[in-house]
Amino acid sequence: MDAVTKGTAAGTAVIQDEAAAAVALDPVRARLLRALREPGSATSLAAELGLTRQKVNYHLRALESHGLVELVEERRKGNMTERVLRATASAYVVSPQAWALVAPDPAREPDRLSAQWLLALAARLLREVGTLITRAGRKRVATFAIDGEVRFATAADRAAFAHELGEAVSTLVARYHDGAAPGGRPHRLVVALHPALPDTGTAPETGTETDVEITTRTEESP
Repeated sequence: MDAVTKGTAAGTAVIQDEAAAAVALDPVRARLLRALREPGSATSLAAELGLTRQKVNYHLRALESHGLVELVEERRKGNMTERVLRATASAYVVSPQAWALVAPDPAREPDRLSAQWLLALAARLLREVGTLITRAGRKRVATFAIDGEVRFATAADRAAFAHELGEAVSTLVARYHDGAAPGGRPHRLVVALHPALPDTGTAPETGTETDVEITTRTEESP
């Protein structure tokens, strides 16, 4: 199976190979793929992204080796040949199968206060829901989600909220969970609390209080 499967006329490609997925998910290479929706060279990309040409060339070789960018033309500039490349699609989607092999494992660091663990849970959520949707075809998947924001006056209020939220969810789970129910259908429950990004999309400054998003989701086990 090809590492990248070309999609519809919209220009979306599905990344099927775990090695290609790992390459595409690198932050610098993701920026290059975005910039290469229009043809560009290592020199023009270096100027646009504020990187050295050598570093850009290194990442371009990795992207090209996995079919994520392609050669458009070669231009002679003095004593050197400039290679002009472009992305092979305008957007990329990592398939659940490929993502499963590159995503962090939530079992490795079960720390409720760790951002890395939250990322691992989110990766598993994406992988499992993607698999459920693929298996279901046109059938509806039984899911439920809540998405909102809460602004805390102090860090102490945030900690108290997280404690009460954990207790409330644990109580609700204990009330309804029946591990011995014949024909029971297990569902996964994820509750997340994290700083909300400003509207500009930039990361919040260290030490500042921000809105916090609450996300809960249940999905049927595959």
